[in-house]
Amino acid sequence: MHDHELHNNEFIDAETLDGRARFGDEDANETLQRYEDRMARSLAHVINILDPDAIVLGGGMGNIKRLYKNVPDIWGEYVFSDVVNTKLLAPVHGDSSGVRGAAWLWNS
Repeated sequence: MHDHELHNNEFIDAETLDGRARFGDEDANETLQRYEDRMARSLAHVINILDPDAIVLGGGMGNIKRLYKNVPDIWGEYVFSDVVNTKLLAPVHGDSSGVRGAAWLWNS
């Protein structure tokens, strides 16, 4: 991740970063905490504008399980409401969900 490289002078992929954080690497954990805060702020804008029932994450970062708990815990600080009912969900078909959706639209 680029953020980890900026702060620690080391580029590692999301899977490695998550693994390191789970096994107590403080630098990796801090990188993910910064990422979670940025994601929470970004998704709070979506919630403020659209008030969706759910937001589904895609891509490699969507495989990091801690995001599904931590990001909703944080986004309340940035949402302009006392109650947030939006759920943050993992894609049902994993990383291939976007491709599957695009394929379904092909014949539409």
